[in-house]
Amino acid sequence: MKYLVVLCDGMADEPNAALNNKTPMQLAKKPNIDALAAESEIGMCKTVADGLKPGSDVANLSVMGYDPFVCYTGRSPLEAASIGIDLKDTDVCLRCNLVTLSNEENYRDKTMLDYCAGDISTEEAAVLIDYVNKNLGNEKFSFYSGVAYRHCLVVDNGTLDLGNMTPPHDITNQKIAQHLSNSANAKELIDLMIKSYDLLKDHPINKEREAKGLAPANSIWLWGEGSKPQLEEFKTKFGVSGAVISAVDLLKGIGKCAKMQTPNVEGATGYIDTNFDGKAKTAIDCFEAGSDLVYIHVEAPDECGHRGECDKKVRSIELIDEKIVGPVIEYLKSKGDYKVLVMPDHPTPLSIRTHSSNPVPYLIFDSTRKVNGNVFTEQNCQATGNFIAHGPDVMKKLLGIIE
Repeated sequence: MKYLVVLCDGMADEPNAALNNKTPMQLAKKPNIDALAAESEIGMCKTVADGLKPGSDVANLSVMGYDPFVCYTGRSPLEAASIGIDLKDTDVCLRCNLVTLSNEENYRDKTMLDYCAGDISTEEAAVLIDYVNKNLGNEKFSFYSGVAYRHCLVVDNGTLDLGNMTPPHDITNQKIAQHLSNSANAKELIDLMIKSYDLLKDHPINKEREAKGLAPANSIWLWGEGSKPQLEEFKTKFGVSGAVISAVDLLKGIGKCAKMQTPNVEGATGYIDTNFDGKAKTAIDCFEAGSDLVYIHVEAPDECGHRGECDKKVRSIELIDEKIVGPVIEYLKSKGDYKVLVMPDHPTPLSIRTHSSNPVPYLIFDSTRKVNGNVFTEQNCQATGNFIAHGPDVMKKLLGIIE
């Protein structure tokens, strides 16, 4: 038996006036997913437990079968694992976004214009993070470059008691003052953010971006603090070998901490311009190399949700269906028995442009045991009454550990 997970990050949504009061899942042409859903168990799953924030870290850990209440130590340490940072037990790691802020003289008067600095390239970002590290790094603070706008800061002998370190994608077009932590423990970190603006605003890369009409990466933004993660090996936990295919360090980091394969896909960006074909080919390569389970994570629907891009969110779902689900299912059909899980990790509604804790739709297809399902939409899944109250149980259902 082979197992395929297609995790469509942030795909679930709410009826939207710009989409004729439908959701992107309802509007998207997704014949391959809907063909699976017609013969699948469909329902709703609560991936974000009460008391936890609806991040892709918590939600993807749940879908992978890990209980965040037991193993979650913060988002950034998982990303650090992907980058290859060897954290000490006494280190605290934070996500370090490159963002675009407005140009008011006082830092606290600025507005969050873009949480991803115009989707800055990895190559440009690496130069800027290296520049920040040379100027602001020291024995206590070390900056590491990641992918696109997503980077890490490691604090030697740091504290997790930092107050409210707000995710930048939650405050687009908002004044930042009310979202800067007032904790005394966070003061040095806020000072780093302030100093970074003075460093970056006139950097040649940003001047060149502005000349091209692109958003400058004129500040770092620190959040997502955590300590060294401890995840049980996936194969030990579930008895099957696994691989994680993703463009983003968070998912690769979870995979590495769980001792799963984490192959790189050239051209994988985390947005709608990602290399969908390459992800499908890499998944097939992983199966051919012996992986029992392949977890394909696609960030594009989430990014479109954060940006309020209605048509692109619909299109991102169509591309997942056409370029990933279709080819990989055709491959699996030729190899024997297989099971498929398709679901988001959390909703990213276009109306609020951030994550929601609401349950998400899922489908579980079993080539040996087909059932009567329906078109894969939020409404159809909810109408079944099937409900997985404990998120990590969805992986157990896929693997047949529980019914």
